[in-house]
Amino acid sequence: MTSRLFAICFNATRPSDLARFWSGLLGWELAAGPHDDVAILPPDSTGFRIRFLPSQEPKVGQNRAHFDLTSTSPEDQRQTVARALEFGGKHIDVGQLPEDGHVVLADPDGNEFCVIEAGNQFLADTGFIGALACDGTQEVGYFWSEALRWPLVWDQDQETAIQSPDGGTKITWGGPPVAPKTGTNRLYFELALPADADWEAEADRLISLGATRTDPSEGDSGQVLMLDPDGNEFSLQRPPAVR
Repeated sequence: MTSRLFAICFNATRPSDLARFWSGLLGWELAAGPHDDVAILPPDSTGFRIRFLPSQEPKVGQNRAHFDLTSTSPEDQRQTVARALEFGGKHIDVGQLPEDGHVVLADPDGNEFCVIEAGNQFLADTGFIGALACDGTQEVGYFWSEALRWPLVWDQDQETAIQSPDGGTKITWGGPPVAPKTGTNRLYFELALPADADWEAEADRLISLGATRTDPSEGDSGQVLMLDPDGNEFSLQRPPAVR
């Protein structure tokens, strides 16, 4: 049985503060986690949660992934930006042009995100979190399409995008040139399996698609850490024991 995208995780210097920022901005419910982490829960069961885990590693350069938030009108875009600033976000310059319609911001931990202008047709069917926009190759887009069994909804000029069959947020990869990876990614995917799934078989399937297992066993954490073909970290959670 295929693993699903359970969460997008942020390594954060202040997990609770960052969770409150994103909870306020997105309007998602806060939920305490088991290991000094905190999560915010999607408004429906088809989406992924966002988890914030404690980390003291400093941020180095731009993240390899960021959220693109959608707008229904110019006023809606202005309100989203104002709300982000009120909760502790800030404007940043990543090389955007004055005529660009999107607004580039950073959350209180320095993680970049964009508020996209109204009328973006590519994100029209996605919801408030229109995309997780990633720096990555065509190969890694193909890998994640197979890994999650999400169909490709864009595959052109080495740029790729996938979307769950249930709809919602798209995950996109911009193609080459891909910036060199420096250190551990601050954002990564957490995959989970149902309780009755064959965990080892799923790990083997992901490896056959191009993933690399970075540790020999999951130890006490109940998860195994892996790398996708672009070297991005992700975790596969072992399902709970069936009693």
